[in-house]
Amino acid sequence: MKRLLPILTFFALVMMTSCKKDKKEPVTEDVKTEEKSTQTTSHEIKKLQVPLEAKSGSKVTGNALFSEQDGIVTMIAVIGGLTEGTHAIHIHEKADCSSDDGTSTGGHWNPTNQPHGQWGSKDGFHKGDIGNLNANANGNATISMTTNEWCIGCGDPNKDIVGKAIIIHEGTDDFKTQPTGDAGGRVSCGGIIQ
Repeated sequence: MKRLLPILTFFALVMMTSCKKDKKEPVTEDVKTEEKSTQTTSHEIKKLQVPLEAKSGSKVTGNALFSEQDGIVTMIAVIGGLTEGTHAIHIHEKADCSSDDGTSTGGHWNPTNQPHGQWGSKDGFHKGDIGNLNANANGNATISMTTNEWCIGCGDPNKDIVGKAIIIHEGTDDFKTQPTGDAGGRVSCGGIIQ
């Protein structure tokens, strides 16, 4: 029994020492993994700022900011120079704002060949059917939207907004009239380019 006691003490010390090492190693690995995932996430954020220029003799200007993270795109648009009231905002087919009336952008962006409608409608909607925004008495309006139906530069023709344009219309989108929503003239345009 006296011989067994030193041997058991030795094994107990070995076990305690190895347990302490095991506890320290995973903590170090977790910190390294956490640092790597933070670095990866920061590289996944994409941002595009789109200046909006006046069209059709209007004074409507502004900016739209698109950001994408983890497959979700958020758009925030701030517009000034509008008449008070409701105005349609859409994404159109081409990032070409060269014409005075904005018609060089083509029609609404509709890669899935759906009828025009309100965003999310079970009856269908264009990928460019953002909807309406409301301008206050000073002619200022802000709109924001978040969706997984878009991407920034991913190359998917059904989702990629790069190469398209933001159009602000003179009138209100009625969400019924095909294919435009009877939103009237184009008073502001911004090409979505990288």
